[in-house]
Amino acid sequence: MKKTNKIRNIDYKYSECDKVSKLKRNERIGAIVKILCDSPNKVFTLNYFTNMFNSAKSTISEDLVIVKKIMEELSLGKVVTLAGAAGGAKYVPMMGKEEKTTLIEKICEDIRKKERIMPGKYLYMADILYNPSYTKGIGDIFAEKYSDDGNQVDYVLTVETKGIPIAMMTARGLNVPLVIARHENKVTEGPKISINFISGSTGKLQTMYIAKNAIKKESKVLIVDDFMKAGGTAKGMIQLVEELECKVAGVCVLMDTISPSQKLVQNYLSLIKFEAIDEANEIIVHPNYEKL
Repeated sequence: MKKTNKIRNIDYKYSECDKVSKLKRNERIGAIVKILCDSPNKVFTLNYFTNMFNSAKSTISEDLVIVKKIMEELSLGKVVTLAGAAGGAKYVPMMGKEEKTTLIEKICEDIRKKERIMPGKYLYMADILYNPSYTKGIGDIFAEKYSDDGNQVDYVLTVETKGIPIAMMTARGLNVPLVIARHENKVTEGPKISINFISGSTGKLQTMYIAKNAIKKESKVLIVDDFMKAGGTAKGMIQLVEELECKVAGVCVLMDTISPSQKLVQNYLSLIKFEAIDEANEIIVHPNYEKL
């Protein structure tokens, strides 16, 4: 009996804690910021917040105005308020020009380390591509560009494996599913569509596969990858999207090469330009300032 009473007392205390009607405005604002930022580009209705805080819609609307002002003044992102019967708001990841520049310059500085050079003058990039502080910022930059309602994205597509972390962060920022094209045909994923393409990095003929059910027809797909040389891999992904009867919303890569100047893909976004590894083993890269 004592144990039952103790459990009941705990339950009672929890139920009291769940009542947040007594929260002050600054406490509600802190909670709203957390909820919005945890789910970028997801619309939360006014009813969602009024039920959570037991507050009137007018009160929540005033809270959202304050949140929107704070986020924009501090360049922490953009809060979009939606009109209508229910109304609501969503958080769009955004970075200020200075913050973007600082991030990309820091990545470039990291890339320039001579110990990255491997035989054949390839660059070791895994520690950069799997660094959450880098990939989240990169994903937010890509997501910001494609967060407008007029340029709605339904899926993010990448090819295994190094582009996956950036693509995942971009998909999170857009609040859409990530789809991964494979180099091997795995029977566990059902019927596939395959494309043969020439890799710009290796110059070899390769094949990529994607499940027919991975992307719904007539969807808008954003292609994201880590690196582009001639654009063969990106071109292959574009062909996959077209085979699925979908539309390419855009192509984003972290880094592309200066040469060849004519890529197989046009109108893509690249954040870093790679020029060369010179005779002194200096890695020449620089931010693509025009795109930041």
